[in-house]
Amino acid sequence: MDGTLLGADSRVSPRNLAALRSAEAAGIRIVVATGRRHSFAMSVLRPLGLPHDSVLISSNGTVTRTFGNSGASPSRLLACTHLPRTTALWLCDHIRGVGERNFRDTLVLTFDRTLPDGEDCRGALVVEQFDRLTASIGRWMALNEPYIVQVQPIERALDDESDSPIQAMLCGTIERMARAEARLLEGPGVVVSGHASESAPHRLTLHRTEYAARDLCILDMLPAQCSKGAALLALARNYGCDAARVLAIGDNWNDVSMLQAAGRAVLMDNAPDDLKALAHTRAWHIGRSNRDDGVAHAIEAALKDSGLPS
Repeated sequence: MDGTLLGADSRVSPRNLAALRSAEAAGIRIVVATGRRHSFAMSVLRPLGLPHDSVLISSNGTVTRTFGNSGASPSRLLACTHLPRTTALWLCDHIRGVGERNFRDTLVLTFDRTLPDGEDCRGALVVEQFDRLTASIGRWMALNEPYIVQVQPIERALDDESDSPIQAMLCGTIERMARAEARLLEGPGVVVSGHASESAPHRLTLHRTEYAARDLCILDMLPAQCSKGAALLALARNYGCDAARVLAIGDNWNDVSMLQAAGRAVLMDNAPDDLKALAHTRAWHIGRSNRDDGVAHAIEAALKDSGLPS
């Protein structure tokens, strides 16, 4: 969504929405895959009026749900993977350090506490400290205030063994999160999404999202084997759709698994330069930016190539 479907104003442009509707009318199934959790994504998607059985892959692949609506068609859970409690406890301890090696001050635990209408309960997001999070992602913190609780120490949020989180997140400057990523990778069984080692047994899959213009990096830590690509392939299998017939459009490092999985991949022009360099080695098409309705251009081109009406 962010940096791909959404423009600089965090909205879906009329042309992007028209392209989605044209694809739907042509019999193409629309799936939105995002690092946002379900409720936060639906706050933008719900007003678009897309079909209630459209699918949202959220939290970078840990949860798959239908959009649903507030009427007779509630959101339907299709798949959900939780982070084992023992792994979450290990993570909280592993990122504890002294001074600048302590990364717990931007740790957020996300729980799948979603009501039938797709809205979250308070407690869906758990933090230990506020200050650095507010400094890094103040707007996100303000928008999500109704769902955030503070727990000190954050391990207390993991007391209920029947309700483990679906993901953990760290955020901060690109330089600080590079150090956090290095610290995470010192732990056994932590792998970066999209790497060959991801297929080997491990405990955590690490996803990185960078916004160079804001000097912001987000590190999402997911259960083993979880990614947008894995969720997309599972969904395609359920629909009897070969991966070769999937078009994936993305803009950041947390999209790599999805772009690899699809038969046709389009990377937005506003993607980080090092990711665009990778795209050239993998024959992914570089499309237009999110400020220039890049999603619409990609869908319109796909419809034209397929001979379907646009």
